[in-house]
Amino acid sequence: MPLSQASTGVGPDSLPGPVLQATALCKEVSSPEGRLTILDDVSFAVDGGASVAIVGPSGAGKSTLLSLLAGLDVPTSGTVRLCGVDLSTEDEDGRASVRARHVGFVFQSFHLLPSLTAIEQVMLPLELAGDGAARARAAAVLGEVGLAARLRHYPRQLSGGEQQRVAIARAFVTRPQVLFADEPTGNLDTATGALVADLLFGLNAAAGTTLVLVTHQAELAARCGQRLNLAGGRLVGP
Repeated sequence: MPLSQASTGVGPDSLPGPVLQATALCKEVSSPEGRLTILDDVSFAVDGGASVAIVGPSGAGKSTLLSLLAGLDVPTSGTVRLCGVDLSTEDEDGRASVRARHVGFVFQSFHLLPSLTAIEQVMLPLELAGDGAARARAAAVLGEVGLAARLRHYPRQLSGGEQQRVAIARAFVTRPQVLFADEPTGNLDTATGALVADLLFGLNAAAGTTLVLVTHQAELAARCGQRLNLAGGRLVGP
């Protein structure tokens, strides 16, 4: 079963206008020295099916920006429109609902549950959505990422690259319109990281899912069609 048919979720069908739009985003936090500006007047738009790299030095605000775009955090000012929804009009439950319908996540640290097998990890978001075919769909997507022989393995029985492939399968199984990836190859060796990157971009192309990733790796950023360069909390030129 092709990945693009692996779920009955909303799917990455194109919306009118950008799938993701940030307008005049600012984020400030309190510090012992007073108010600290993390992001300052950040604006951009991302079309459906695009691949976007968020790059910049440590402390530039990359992970903060990703959190704001996904509705995991709220800006001090400015707005984010995610899959047609103005997140500033939603409370925490509303933002969680938007994420559940439209968003997938892949993190540097995998975030797998130690007590669940690979197939149970991938079934979880489907079961939460009430999908009666969760097991079959999870097995199909794990097959797509080359883990058909690892369905009943626990995280401790998997290599780092295999764990990240489980995390990618879990992120893609609901057919999200947007996949946010925070340093997805950061904990992997060079060869395994390259394989995981190939998988991410291959699934991005096959499923039409918009890929937004934070990375410090120039080779990974170069594969994206759009690049957002952050420095001192502001967007700068290439």
